[in-house]
Amino acid sequence: MKYIYTIFSILLVTSCTSQVKELDNTFNGRALPENTCYVVNGGTEKPFSGEYWNHKEEGSYICVACDSPLFSSDHKYQSGSGWPSYYDVLNEGNVRKLKDMSLGMERIEIRCNTCDAHLGHLFNDGPKPTGIRYCVNSASLKFKPSKL
Repeated sequence: MKYIYTIFSILLVTSCTSQVKELDNTFNGRALPENTCYVVNGGTEKPFSGEYWNHKEEGSYICVACDSPLFSSDHKYQSGSGWPSYYDVLNEGNVRKLKDMSLGMERIEIRCNTCDAHLGHLFNDGPKPTGIRYCVNSASLKFKPSKL
């Protein structure tokens, strides 16, 4: 229980809503629909609060800052984490992986390879066939529905 409390405390401290300073909602000259803290500073949304954590429509998820295609609804699953989760990417070259040593732990940060927007983190607790979970902030995504 102490471990869970510590994790949620860290998330609250690093979340964009806990920051006092008002941020400009632009990134690379493009207006963004939500606080740029998630995309620029690697902030983390509160779980179960983002637009896409429980989104079930068919289509693709693209970068909010440059429209680069990132994830497919075909690879989306309910991880129970409260963030949109995918077990694979649309194109491996569109998502960059970086070592993240922040918060006193080693993680893998994921960023858009086109514009360097922070997307979220990668974990090794996903479902088959990859065993990987791309845990993504909704604020870093836009949804593009499949054409019928």
